[in-house]
Amino acid sequence: AQQRRDADADAARELGEVAAALGIDPVPAAEVLPVTEREDLEAKLLRLARRREQLGPVNPLAKQEYDEAIAHVEELETQRQDLESALAELQGLIRDTDKRIRESFEETFELAAKNFEDLVGHLFPGGRGRLRLVRPEAGPRPVIGGGEDGEEQADTGEEEAAEAEERPDEDEPGVEVEVTPAGKSMKRLSLLSGGEKSLVALAFMFSVFLAKPCPFYILDEVEAALDDLNIDRFLQLVRRYSDRAQFIVVTHQKRTMDAADTLYGVSMGQDGVSKVISRKLGGAPGLELAGEADVEVA
Repeated sequence: AQQRRDADADAARELGEVAAALGIDPVPAAEVLPVTEREDLEAKLLRLARRREQLGPVNPLAKQEYDEAIAHVEELETQRQDLESALAELQGLIRDTDKRIRESFEETFELAAKNFEDLVGHLFPGGRGRLRLVRPEAGPRPVIGGGEDGEEQADTGEEEAAEAEERPDEDEPGVEVEVTPAGKSMKRLSLLSGGEKSLVALAFMFSVFLAKPCPFYILDEVEAALDDLNIDRFLQLVRRYSDRAQFIVVTHQKRTMDAADTLYGVSMGQDGVSKVISRKLGGAPGLELAGEADVEVA
């Protein structure tokens, strides 16, 4: 009888602990639980025991580690926001820089194109020439004289325009040179003779010089493929603009040497030592062009 009472006391104590763990009121020891309620409690006790086994050992530092992880995540989030803000500023700066580059290029190109027309008229008497911007997506777009082909489409959506500004422009426009020598049809640069190509290159070079002037220019045998008549035309251009800039010309042409203000040469004596020789010539007379055409300068 004593053993039974002890067993009942132990059972009552365990049930009290279980009831406290489950958050329910313990049943008085003198009151016997119904069979169904007792079975429910035992089943719940078994479930809790299995869950405790599944959890395994409890890490007492888990909360501290969790708090540290949360703080690290918040720090990374702050860094991400800072990087996104910096990226947005850089993209805005890139768009602004690209816009200014395009505006500067278009302004310089229009000046150079106008100058090119005038210079081709002098180097190819009776001839004509022009520069065109070539856009891969829309084909050649004439710049000189305007026209519908060069007009921007104004009905593009705002979203497409914003996306186009953010994307790098992989298809930058090219420059196409077209020249019509006197008595001939319009030709591209690739179809011209060697001397004609040299004259066109000189016209293009001087048109850029005049659009964006510099204090001096170095020309390395640019007239090597020209005959005497075209050399004179080249020298007339140099003489015409010599009051705006200094031209340093490397040449083997005697006519070019005769037109120089100052001539520098390199000679080697019998001892094998090179010497620099200079002569002040003053330039050949009769090279000035009468009736200069107006040329636009930036």
